[in-house]
Amino acid sequence: MKSIEKFEEWKRKVTDRSVLRQLEKMEGDPVAIENAFYKDLEFGTGGMRGILGAGTNCLNIYNIRKVTEGVSRYMEATDKTSVAISHDSRHMSKRFAKTAAEVFASHGIRVHIVPEESPTPFLSYSVRRLGCDMGVMVTASHNPKQYNGYKLYDETGCQVLDDAAEYIIEYVEKVDPFEVHTRSFAYYERKGLISYIDRWVYSSFLCEVETQALNDAKPLRIVYTPLNGAGFRLVPEALHDRGFNDVSVVDEQAYPDGDFKTCPFPNPEKPEALALAIKKAEKEGADLVLATDPDCDRVGIAVRHNGEFVLLTGNEVGVLLTDYILGTRYARWSLPYGATVVRTIVTTSLVDKIAAHFGVKVIPVLTGFKWIGNVINKLGDNGGNADRFVIGFEESYGYLIGTHCRDKDAVVASVMIAEMTAYYKSIGRTLIDQLNGIYAMYGKYEHKNISKKYEGAEGNKKMRGLMESLRTQPITSIGGGKVVRTVDFLDQTEYDVPRSDVMLYETDNGLTVIVRPSGTEPLIKFYITAAKSEEENAALFAAAISDIDRRFA
Repeated sequence: MKSIEKFEEWKRKVTDRSVLRQLEKMEGDPVAIENAFYKDLEFGTGGMRGILGAGTNCLNIYNIRKVTEGVSRYMEATDKTSVAISHDSRHMSKRFAKTAAEVFASHGIRVHIVPEESPTPFLSYSVRRLGCDMGVMVTASHNPKQYNGYKLYDETGCQVLDDAAEYIIEYVEKVDPFEVHTRSFAYYERKGLISYIDRWVYSSFLCEVETQALNDAKPLRIVYTPLNGAGFRLVPEALHDRGFNDVSVVDEQAYPDGDFKTCPFPNPEKPEALALAIKKAEKEGADLVLATDPDCDRVGIAVRHNGEFVLLTGNEVGVLLTDYILGTRYARWSLPYGATVVRTIVTTSLVDKIAAHFGVKVIPVLTGFKWIGNVINKLGDNGGNADRFVIGFEESYGYLIGTHCRDKDAVVASVMIAEMTAYYKSIGRTLIDQLNGIYAMYGKYEHKNISKKYEGAEGNKKMRGLMESLRTQPITSIGGGKVVRTVDFLDQTEYDVPRSDVMLYETDNGLTVIVRPSGTEPLIKFYITAAKSEEENAALFAAAISDIDRRFA
């Protein structure tokens, strides 16, 4: 069916007023119609994410109903009877969560839903703690305000893996969203099929976070911003529970607000996301700035060093946490037998050297925290011990310490970063001092991440063509160096990971470049690593980025 035919069908069948108004605005605009209807918004192995709006390629209550109906049919077919649902602070998040609850309840599935905006890691924990068969998180993570999304979790609290997702997709694709009918949320609540998650589950989650402590809290002045997201309540509570009482919150970003008025791109990877918090920290003489994204699974930080605030990357914070946790537990003889660190393939390999120093194993996995969660599950399979997992992280500011959930957790990460910062401060060091010490011991590993955007129908076609060209017209040189090693994750056997549309290149001049299309955004992402001197690294990065700009224009 052509885009204009889908548009006409939606005009006939849509009953939701807000969606109808958006369709009316598209009338006579062929480009808008094409972009909204040229394909169905995919529910893929990474869930579903898209721009809010009317159309098959946008996120709206009809696509939420379609996906949830498909998931419900899958649950019925596999004898699954309960689900936990959470949502962040984005526009439509609460309505989408309640819409999903209504669809599940219409199938007799028991729904446990959060009473307010709650973090993604809390959803993962709730699935496990409440013994649910599945979980749903309504969020678009760190994307701008016009986006929202839908993540699906299995009974372990891990995002569904590819095999299960493909099975679920078969059910979803058979659903006509206009044939999904439910009673009201209040009706199912009265029937006992929908209930709100109790406060004791939140308290239990915070207790799990507190158990990860390695050292007593020491004096530290912290400025925190939830970036108008779901971390607004649990992060301050977790810090307070650990004894960090000198915490102030950025007023303009303190409470949930889907407009993100003071931070249009609420991504803690971006320096501008921490701008207001750093300004407040400078005024108040703080030691540490913490910023969590809207669903509170990522955290960015800035630390005071020589009187100025320095932003740290996800790789740098991950390296510091790994070094701190392994070093502390090694000195106390508390590392478990078979202790394991897990990182994604695009995350710094410096962590491998640190882990080797302490005799700890590193397992590299594909991008996406579900693969880290899957390793924890495997460690616990068949009488194993999941507690062998010590820390897992990805370069995009996501960390997990402990096994209380199966997704990245900015609540526990915020607490551990505060503890680590306070510990080093007590012995006269900053995190920058400690990081420089790590570099002196293992080498100056530096990283650059860039992205190329390909929006709309034409952009999607171009992105697929560019990735295909990497196999039909192989790259032979990058950044002035000859490619001496190429790994195509569609057919490689070197790593114990599933097939994935990812390419890895190593050059004879010391560069590593990984190329992969985003699973949730219209982007091709490039991860560049160099490990020479600071000056040599800068030259290598500049040359590599120039080559990428030419090939992927």
